[in-house]
Amino acid sequence: MLYLIGLGLNEKGISQQGLEAVKKCKKIYLENYTVDFPYPLKDLEKVIRKKIISYSREKVESLILVEEARKENIALLIYGSPLTATTHISLIQEAQKKGVKCEIIYASSILNAIAETGLQLYKFGKIASMPKWQKERNFVPDSFMRIVKENQKINAHSLILIDINLELQESLKQLEQSARKNRIKLERILVCSRLGTKEKKIIYDEIKNLRSMEIKMPYCIIIPSRLHFIEEEVLKTFS
Repeated sequence: MLYLIGLGLNEKGISQQGLEAVKKCKKIYLENYTVDFPYPLKDLEKVIRKKIISYSREKVESLILVEEARKENIALLIYGSPLTATTHISLIQEAQKKGVKCEIIYASSILNAIAETGLQLYKFGKIASMPKWQKERNFVPDSFMRIVKENQKINAHSLILIDINLELQESLKQLEQSARKNRIKLERILVCSRLGTKEKKIIYDEIKNLRSMEIKMPYCIIIPSRLHFIEEEVLKTFS
């Protein structure tokens, strides 16, 4: 059996169902490439009371886990909820092809935690991802801003997920450059850091005022569209 287990947003976010599944597993793997973890690995090991093996993208996307799961119970721990990243859907498909049973155990994720901003979840549009630019390789994609533009046409809020190891000041530069290129006027934006943890921080301000702030990873950026008066009232508390 292959278990895909969501960890939630902090070291104690794993569900009781997830903990029970972990007890059945011979090996416990951790997907470590889609997020900057807000806590040390050893803290998670104390909670599940088992040794964790950290796995890279290459190993998760290979058939190693599926092959192991044919012989014994294997768990892959995933920050947030298991199926947010398309990588994990592919893993399930491979397991099905090989006749390996797979169980998905869900948990809280950034996709529901952003409701703490006061923005109504049903008013969000397509989710965008901001990769870390590599100008030396001429890798400066701005498709995330084109998604924002599409969302704004239907008055939808835009959630931008930030790549790992991308500091706030650098992401703000990428945001501004992409906005100018796509002729989008940026006013106040939201920066949400470590939601679901004791270190959570939500800031609603203009970019010029965010440049000097220190924000811990992981974090996301939200570009609000047309606001309901209740949304406006809540956002004022984060100004």
